[in-house]
Amino acid sequence: MIIGYTTGVYDLFHIGHLNLFKNAKGLCDKLVVGVTVDELVEYKGKRAMIPFEDRIELVRACKYVDAAVPQYNMDKLTACKKLGASILFVGDDWYGTEKWQSYEREFNKEGIRIVYFPYTKGISSTKITEALKSLRKADLSEVK
Repeated sequence: MIIGYTTGVYDLFHIGHLNLFKNAKGLCDKLVVGVTVDELVEYKGKRAMIPFEDRIELVRACKYVDAAVPQYNMDKLTACKKLGASILFVGDDWYGTEKWQSYEREFNKEGIRIVYFPYTKGISSTKITEALKSLRKADLSEVK
């Protein structure tokens, strides 16, 4: 059985997240998704709009996801080994970076392959958040 693993915040769940899960599930028998806990999101200098408990339930409800687990730290190699994952799925914005070339060597030593998927063009949680803020400002100015 091929187990795949991917992680993310999955705040403001969107089509890009769904595409990632669908593509990943097509390359493994069991897809496990790590959902970043609120404390780790804050450690990374951000704040999730949707609480962790809601985000993990949304991910669990996706038909392509076989299991969703909390992600308490950034150590993806340990998570893959613990889960028995032989593939780690990540976005291609990391591809070719010095950090991820190093990860590839480490993962390869453990027999774990890293598969990069292209980001869905024109969509991201950050862009959705910015659009919502802009709309809210426009709504407030109309009220005055």
